[in-house]
Amino acid sequence: MTQYFGTDGIRGRFGDPIMCPDFAYRLGCALGDYLKQSRAGRQHYVVIGRDTRFSGTALCDALAAGLNQHQVYVRDAGVVPTPAVAKAVLDNQADLGIAVTASHNPACDNGIKLFDHQACKLDDVQELQIESLFDDQAASPAHMPPPETTPLDAASHYVNYLQSLMEPECLSDWRVVLDLANGATVATTPAVFQRWGAHLHLIGNQPDGLNINDGVGSECPAQLARAVLAAAANIGIAHDGDGDRLVVCDETGTIVDGDILLAILGRDAMKAGMLKSGTLVATIHSNLGLDCALRESGGRVERVGVGDRNVASRMRELGANLGGESSGHIIFSDFATTGDGLLAAIKVVELMRRTGKTLSELRQEVILFPQCTQNLRVAEKTPLEELSGLQAAIREVEASLGEDGRVLVRYSGTEPKLRLLVEGRSETEVADALKSIEIAAREGLCVIDS
Repeated sequence: MTQYFGTDGIRGRFGDPIMCPDFAYRLGCALGDYLKQSRAGRQHYVVIGRDTRFSGTALCDALAAGLNQHQVYVRDAGVVPTPAVAKAVLDNQADLGIAVTASHNPACDNGIKLFDHQACKLDDVQELQIESLFDDQAASPAHMPPPETTPLDAASHYVNYLQSLMEPECLSDWRVVLDLANGATVATTPAVFQRWGAHLHLIGNQPDGLNINDGVGSECPAQLARAVLAAAANIGIAHDGDGDRLVVCDETGTIVDGDILLAILGRDAMKAGMLKSGTLVATIHSNLGLDCALRESGGRVERVGVGDRNVASRMRELGANLGGESSGHIIFSDFATTGDGLLAAIKVVELMRRTGKTLSELRQEVILFPQCTQNLRVAEKTPLEELSGLQAAIREVEASLGEDGRVLVRYSGTEPKLRLLVEGRSETEVADALKSIEIAAREGLCVIDS
């Protein structure tokens, strides 16, 4: 069990003990030690990028100063999307990539995501190794040494690569709304669409260090939907703060569910013979409608635990080239090693152009199963296997739903909550099933109602 790392790197409120310059300096020192052990006998080279948060510069400087203590050569990419950091690792044969970002969280938070020399997110073993070295590091000096870094124009290389995926001026008759979340994509995503000649309407493109994700971006798509209707746009595209996530709106102002996006892309790849291993990798959160859509096309869905790094890891094991989360992290491993909101948007636009269909037409080809969810705040996370009444209720519901439904009961990894999910063919059946599981959970746990 890791102490500092969560589902996707380290994250916390800036100024707290695990997200402050002193912590970042000690982590930089620990990463220097880690590179000496894991990639010995060479000069080490690290790429650092960040989103637009006010705290990003201080954390990047502290990380670099810590790395410098071990003679690690640091290239500073400045404000760039997280997938651009991953690409820069490969382009520059770096030993490590660091993205300083808290993704879709508010500006008061920040975080640290790490990529290895293959531009893949670290696994639990690597994270535990780094944590074991962290506690041996001394606190930062009273006067933090200035970091020794050299600039790296990772943004231009990233933009040039994605621009090459479609021909210039190919969208000259398109209207596109871009919601950039006042985050890391404010320069890169518009530059790509401008190359293709699209008429752009921009939202969330005025970052001030404090307004990232503030009422804009992938977590707040209502403004995107209104703007699409007002501009009579072909599509609306929203990113999160670091640009590794995609939320899209069709021309009718309807936000397209992430599982529908995965189904549309997966079925198209399967029909074209391009879905490697015939498998799309998704998480336990994805709707059963995704499985049905792939099965109808001759493919299958493989499920893994929550987190895009789990998706990417399983994709590598299976030799799959498409996977993602319903939250909008979509991985096209033929083009990138990690989730990339802009790349995913490009693939959706490509599909629309090739088929001649609007996004609303494509969306309506996939039907999701009715789903009910409930989050219960609990006083204590009693192991689920010890709750016999809850286990009996789950078994009874699963038996009644059969292959046309599923039950997911798990504790949140970051909050004192029990998460309940039931899916099935009938809305009434699903609602009744969720209620029976909730009753059993309340009988076995101390649930704190607001």
